[in-house]
Amino acid sequence: MSFDLSEFLTEGLISSVNNGLIPSDLATVYAGNYLVKSLITQAQVTQVSDAIKAYKTAQEAADKAKQQDANRTSAPEDILK
Repeated sequence: MSFDLSEFLTEGLISSVNNGLIPSDLATVYAGNYLVKSLITQAQVTQVSDAIKAYKTAQEAADKAKQQDANRTSAPEDILK
């Protein structure tokens, strides 16, 4: 069994962002540093970037859904005022 450092670093960055362990901007910086040091490839940097975009899109959708839910639950109170 061999250990693939580049895969480990790539997956680590992605999971760290998805689990809220590091901010996405910091993951981008780490990915760039790993690329400069030839620890990961440009394709893996793109993979990290795509995962960050997907994470941000999902977060925005969740925030929007929460806001819409909050608006729906507060609407009856507004009508009674």
